[in-house]
Amino acid sequence: MVMTEQDKRIPVTLLTGFLGAGKTTLLNHLIRDPDAGRIAVIMNEFGDIGLDHDLIEEATEETVLLPSGCLCCAILGDLAKTFEDLIAKRDAGQVQFDRVVIETSGIADPAPIVHTLTTDYQIAQAFRLDGVVTLVDAATGMGTLDRQFEAVQQVAMADTLILSKADLIDGFDQSRLEKRLEGLNATAPRVRADHGRVPVGTLFGLSALREGVAAPEVDRWLGLLQEIAQPDPLAGVSGFAAAETPPAPLAFGASALATHDHRITSASIAVTDPIAANVFDFWLDSLIALKGQNILRMKGILHVEGLQYPFVFHGVQHIFDAPVPLKSWSGTETTSRVVVIARDVEEADLKASLDMLLMKPKAEIAPPDLPGGMMVDTLELPF
Repeated sequence: MVMTEQDKRIPVTLLTGFLGAGKTTLLNHLIRDPDAGRIAVIMNEFGDIGLDHDLIEEATEETVLLPSGCLCCAILGDLAKTFEDLIAKRDAGQVQFDRVVIETSGIADPAPIVHTLTTDYQIAQAFRLDGVVTLVDAATGMGTLDRQFEAVQQVAMADTLILSKADLIDGFDQSRLEKRLEGLNATAPRVRADHGRVPVGTLFGLSALREGVAAPEVDRWLGLLQEIAQPDPLAGVSGFAAAETPPAPLAFGASALATHDHRITSASIAVTDPIAANVFDFWLDSLIALKGQNILRMKGILHVEGLQYPFVFHGVQHIFDAPVPLKSWSGTETTSRVVVIARDVEEADLKASLDMLLMKPKAEIAPPDLPGGMMVDTLELPF
């Protein structure tokens, strides 16, 4: 869809996390927080009864319980209908809200929900994805990540990670968990909840896919500002100092076969000079054709040869949001940055794919075997 100078669509936050991570507790605090504004909550839980609906202490007319079923696949049609109903009720003056929070089932794959927000024309006209927030139960997180690949995918797709129940573990276990989350998703800030409470600002405004976004916000979105805020609690303790190249994090007692982390690969690239449009198109088409179904998240800022300003883009699998031109961009910085998080893709293959963005088109040539001086573009591989 065509983006306007000021995107007035309603922001949608996708709240996910494995069973028992504390999504409902966070929602209880959020809907009572005056700084959060007016929120419409769409809820779903896998099972015969939507128990979570009964746990929301201050349910209002803006709280919608979807029919029973896993939101990741069974009721996406109901989700679209719910969005349409919310708009109709708002236009009729029956409800008022400034943003929407979708609480998914604990076993949901976020990708189909992101697809619905992007590809359903009616929804995309009125709503935009503001970010994916994933809760991680610090007390059971290591074991859950070992056993449940759904939990690993939820972490990998997050824009922000919320660590719940961190007060139940010691510094050593918390350090190991945070290192593991860093390995799965280095671009997502990690925020520790205080009995379900987090600053509202950590949950909203996560996406850089909006007009007028500032350079620091793009950097945060791409994970360029994600230096570990807290020092390693084990630093300086004999026998526990972090190695220069730490081994892949593994829960105590878990075998290599029990951990799913090796299935998640992430890679990024920075290209200092503007990229030729045909190079970017070639790279993107090739990656989607070969690995599209295994791309969990892809995002970046791109400076294209011949364009006055850069644009930001975001995709899940083979589905992409409309790129957003940053017309207010100032300065002479021309570095493009791309981050890809994939499933079941070799790291070497992913890095080799990103290296295609370094290709330089050669001058147009007319091979002697082509009649009439037909012109073709060739690309010089960087490897």
